[in-house]
Amino acid sequence: MREITASGQTVEEAVQSALEQLNTTRDQIEINVIDEGKKGLLGLFGSKRAFVKVTMKKDLVQETENFIKDITQKMNVEIDVITKVEGKHVTYELQGDNIAVLIGKRGQTLNALQYLVNLALNKDSDQFYSVTLDAEGYRGRRKETLESLAEKMAAKSIRLNKKVALEPMPAFERKIIHSALQKRKDVSTSSHGVEPHRHIVIQPAT
Repeated sequence: MREITASGQTVEEAVQSALEQLNTTRDQIEINVIDEGKKGLLGLFGSKRAFVKVTMKKDLVQETENFIKDITQKMNVEIDVITKVEGKHVTYELQGDNIAVLIGKRGQTLNALQYLVNLALNKDSDQFYSVTLDAEGYRGRRKETLESLAEKMAAKSIRLNKKVALEPMPAFERKIIHSALQKRKDVSTSSHGVEPHRHIVIQPAT
């Protein structure tokens, strides 16, 4: 963590000096005023410089990227990480030769890793980030699969005129199912059970 002490005729000048030395912006630092200084008589005699201690904030997004590389290396998988930040949402896209190991059956390994990455990014943050951990475009393919499954199970529910329960899946995947069927008037969806066994039930609309 980079930290410097800077001085100036005023606290604001001292802070500006620190920003220039660190080549950063105010939102990336924490400021501790050591001495507010004193203007002195006529601004000249008996004046005292202001001193501040400025510390660079942690780059949590970068630290979490390093965490991902560390944990995948321990799984004996060499990867590259492409990080995208859009507002309060961070996407980490994993690329590599043996990426299937990180995805796992129906994305279970990737989902577990995403949970850990979410914890790592938000544990020391004063603001909440939502996280998507993707691997070679898997999330997009999985979304298409789930939307197709939703339509197939909705048709089955109508055909049999009974409730149809889907397999347990994480909240963000259940949301895809709900969204895929929300405009349909002939079926309704609801979530049942307790995590990690919470699942969606599709039934004919009444």
